[in-house]
Amino acid sequence: MTLPASVAARLQAVTGTVRRAEPVVGGCIAHATRLDAAGGTFFLKWADGEAGRTFAAEAAGLRALRAAGSPLVVPEVAAAEDAAGEGPGFLLTDWVEAGRSDGPFWTGFGEALAALHSHTEPEGRYGFERAGFIGRLPQANDWHADWPDFFRSQRLAPQFERARSSGRWRSGWDVFADRLLARLGDLLPARPPASILHGDLWSGNVLAADDGRAALIDPAAYFGHREADLAMTELFGGFDRRFYDAYRAAWPLEPGYAEQREVYNLYHLVNHLNHFGAGYAGGVERVLRRFG
Repeated sequence: MTLPASVAARLQAVTGTVRRAEPVVGGCIAHATRLDAAGGTFFLKWADGEAGRTFAAEAAGLRALRAAGSPLVVPEVAAAEDAAGEGPGFLLTDWVEAGRSDGPFWTGFGEALAALHSHTEPEGRYGFERAGFIGRLPQANDWHADWPDFFRSQRLAPQFERARSSGRWRSGWDVFADRLLARLGDLLPARPPASILHGDLWSGNVLAADDGRAALIDPAAYFGHREADLAMTELFGGFDRRFYDAYRAAWPLEPGYAEQREVYNLYHLVNHLNHFGAGYAGGVERVLRRFG
């Protein structure tokens, strides 16, 4: 596989001579490659345009997850640059060798995620050091002292407005959306522990490493209510039951999770509506009508 010349030139000082570049199966918005080089084995992804401007934020999220010091594997960032001018952006990390996702893997993953979530923002605030992305779309992370205020202004409201501006929002949803936004203070806890979150925790962003541990990739990291991470794990089919049992044994969930899960996942449903279109409209409408 041939790397873009501008990317290869910028990586030379980090990787040394690249002996082989091999495509790997990955996400839908960037090219993904395994690099075998003089300096080791690396994972590289790159993209032009809108997607190419997401890599510095992703690198900041990976560094924050690593800083939490949990038993999870989080790839170390070797280099990251956003797209500028005509040159692609890229993210270079160490390579995670794949292992098996058997029973002990899921139990260890649940325990390790609870340990990750025990790492909290020192001042108890919700947000992150910088704005980020959820997929290829912007994700605001301004600091807030109140969790429902954060989730209203930094999560739901921007996604609602993006759907309106793109023509994917149905006019009949407005009354339900307004009621839901007004009710968030009753539906969500005001000041839960401000845990470090992966932020986009579905099965495609979790790998089984060869040492038996779970590895987290492609974060949309921020500090927030830990149950927002748990909620997303259930959105697209869910994880193995042993994962949930182990997490709850390590840190039981609070009453009200079943309702809060629907509110948290509304953010991801509208984000998917904004990314992929009307196939997600039914799910969005169901949640809006339930809570609005």
